Amino acid sequence: MTRPFPGSRVNGVKPPPLRRRRRQANPSQAARSIPADPFDDDDDDIEVPPSRPEPLSVDDPLAPLPFNPYKGNRGLTRAWHAMKNSLNGFRVAIREESAFRQELTLAAILFPCGLFVPVTPVERAALLASVLLVLMVELLNSSVEAAIDRISLERHELSKRAKDFGSAAVMTALGVCVLTWGLIVGPLLWRWLHALV
Repeated sequence: MTRPFPGSRVNGVKPPPLRRRRRQANPSQAARSIPADPFDDDDDDIEVPPSRPEPLSVDDPLAPLPFNPYKGNRGLTRAWHAMKNSLNGFRVAIREESAFRQELTLAAILFPCGLFVPVTPVERAALLASVLLVLMVELLNSSVEAAIDRISLERHELSKRAKDFGSAAVMTALGVCVLTWGLIVGPLLWRWLHALV
């Protein structure tokens, strides 16, 4: 009787496919068969214990900010300290900044005029707001100059640029004030002078 060919049907039934056994290589033989690379310095198989993260330095931007005792106040205490700091800022600006003193003198003249000039309430608010705008921008300019002088007193192009920007902001605020008063009070003055002539 002839043996059936592997994979052929016997009595209409196909036998399961033959499985070949894979010969597992001996690790010692595999190590002997593969030559070691003298330049292979990879230590992938060595487990490195996780290292503790290094503490952040003070100059690191991700380091937590130092404790600020002035930020712990809440409610009325915070408002009271904010008001004292604001009054101190006005006092220092009057004592140290000559430009702020000049603009404060101008505001002392224009503010009563803005209260008593015969205009509509919206125009009156615009007149007073333009005067206050000059004072606010001058305070911001003084704070920028103080911060730059705190960093360094040497002449530097970026320091000069920052101070020039602040000065340009003050000049813009003064232009807005002059334009507002000219457009609102100018026609009243013109009619008053025309009536006198």
